[in-house]
Amino acid sequence: QVQLVESGGGLVQAGGSLRLSCAASGSFSAYAMGWFRQTPGKEREFVAVISDSGRRTYYADSVKGRFTISRDNAKNTVYLQMNSLKAEDTAIYYCAASQAALPKLETMYEHWGQGNQVTVSS
Repeated sequence: QVQLVESGGGLVQAGGSLRLSCAASGSFSAYAMGWFRQTPGKEREFVAVISDSGRRTYYADSVKGRFTISRDNAKNTVYLQMNSLKAEDTAIYYCAASQAALPKLETMYEHWGQGNQVTVSS
């Protein structure tokens, strides 16, 4: 069983940066870790994923070149560095854990964090 707790969200101006963290308990290094986001009235959207080893990553086109996912298996933590933020990045961000290799579908994730609000003012 893996429990996930996100932190680092908040309010930032457009063009600014934020770093989200997701601390995990359990067998963290056995899981690929992903970030998703959701705005009211919309489905949860894939943002980025990192493999269990950290060697492979994959990003949604909407964040490619601006966001960076990373992990520290010694600290049981995954990060999402968000740069050049835009108003359309405003959402609740969720981290999730999956036993699949590099999943992009939310149905492939077994464990979810509680969500963390990110608001980008224009």
